[in-house]
Amino acid sequence: MYVTALGLLDFRSYQQAEVELAPGVTSFVGPNGHGKTNLVEAIHYTATLGSHRVATDAPLVRAGAPRAIVRTEIRSQYDRDVVVELEINPGKANRARINRSPVPRPREVLGLLRTVLFAPEDLALVKGDPSERRRFLDELLTLRAPRMAGVRSDYDRVLKQRNSLLRSASQARRQNRTSAAEGQLRTLEVWDSNLARTGAELLATRLELLEALRPLTADAYDAVARGKGDARLEYKSSVPLEPGVTSREQLAEVILATVHEKRQDELDRGVSLVGPHRDDVVLGLGDLPAKGYASHGESWSYALALRLASYELLRADGGEPVLILDDVFAELDTSRRDRLAELVAPAEQVLVTAAVGADVPAELQGARFNVGDGVVSRA
Repeated sequence: MYVTALGLLDFRSYQQAEVELAPGVTSFVGPNGHGKTNLVEAIHYTATLGSHRVATDAPLVRAGAPRAIVRTEIRSQYDRDVVVELEINPGKANRARINRSPVPRPREVLGLLRTVLFAPEDLALVKGDPSERRRFLDELLTLRAPRMAGVRSDYDRVLKQRNSLLRSASQARRQNRTSAAEGQLRTLEVWDSNLARTGAELLATRLELLEALRPLTADAYDAVARGKGDARLEYKSSVPLEPGVTSREQLAEVILATVHEKRQDELDRGVSLVGPHRDDVVLGLGDLPAKGYASHGESWSYALALRLASYELLRADGGEPVLILDDVFAELDTSRRDRLAELVAPAEQVLVTAAVGADVPAELQGARFNVGDGVVSRA
């Protein structure tokens, strides 16, 4: 699987851009702030419907433009050509087309392209908040099984509705509006069940994913750090997880029971305290957590290991993902830079961005584009 062409219209800094691509390594080289990251961001957006740099779509649209269009041509593992066109409409519903035919929802394109992206922001996987690690898991879940986009959407909808009810019930109780509070609590019982059902599906799939990632992450860390550490992954849930409790039905029961136990706390705070949205992944090095204990270099090695493990997992599922290395090499010391280049060089397609050509390791020399002032030209 690889990208053969990228077309942009009013995306980020580009009024218009067309880039032809091929298998192997392609580098985009140019000064910071001139648009090289925008190119690989658009490709990653096609695969995930999200940006690795911002949480919303609005910044993706060029200032003053009503919408942005990203057109990505993909050669699949079955030698079929697929054209995915995404129309990004801030404040309105986005649209998508596959081979010029509209699809009901943009998430229908998920699975047509798979990417693994390395970026300076990856350091937050180790040093950042739990939300960074949840996002990492859920994005990888959706790349492996596109149907999970629907599960995540359902869970977010349930959570939003439930939080609204908790706030309303909490306010009604403080104002001694007993009848209103009791009515909202009865309605809340229905949303408790929905939270348990959708949350159990998301939790079970995360646990299965983590089980598959553990050995791959340990091997990748060993490769990057050259045997200097033992990387471990442990899931930290907001519900008690007992050995052997793995089915969706069992997990739903555990979530529902914990919700009932936390009812008073939730009403006091007006927010849902139980569910996958409160979970975390504890990254360990030896007997210590990486967060707060790992050095800067060890943290970088761990972040790289998580991405390399993701790549190996997706590859094992069938069809190599496109590897994207966005301004990573300037952040790494010589040893880690050379080791990462050595590990990713055999991939079918590698896209690299760098401020200067010297930042691209010798192992990753290939096609090159110069990027400057919104213009992309073949070197």
